[in-house]
Amino acid sequence: MDKLHRVRKNEDFQKIIKDKNSVANAKFVVYYKQNDLSLLRIGISVSKKLGKAVIRNKIKRQVRMMAREVFDENQNVDYIIIVRKKFLECSYESNKNDLIFLRDKIKKRMDK
Repeated sequence: MDKLHRVRKNEDFQKIIKDKNSVANAKFVVYYKQNDLSLLRIGISVSKKLGKAVIRNKIKRQVRMMAREVFDENQNVDYIIIVRKKFLECSYESNKNDLIFLRDKIKKRMDK
């Protein structure tokens, strides 16, 4: 996922979270909001409670890869993915399936 498809600024994170459209499970909280751009943007947040910098960066790389596989790049939506502690206890495939479940839940809500 290149830098064009990332939410990077704190003010953008805050705007998306302030909108309060979210879905969650034991491993992720995903906030979402329509954007005026014609592309998908994703921001990833990993708490210091999950580990030191090396562990957090590994988690971010994994989530970035999952997002690339799960989300359609032709959407004009911003997503903020917040990783929870349960993420560390499960495999990559299990975590990916939970993210797919949340994606489907978001699609149902946005289609209404």
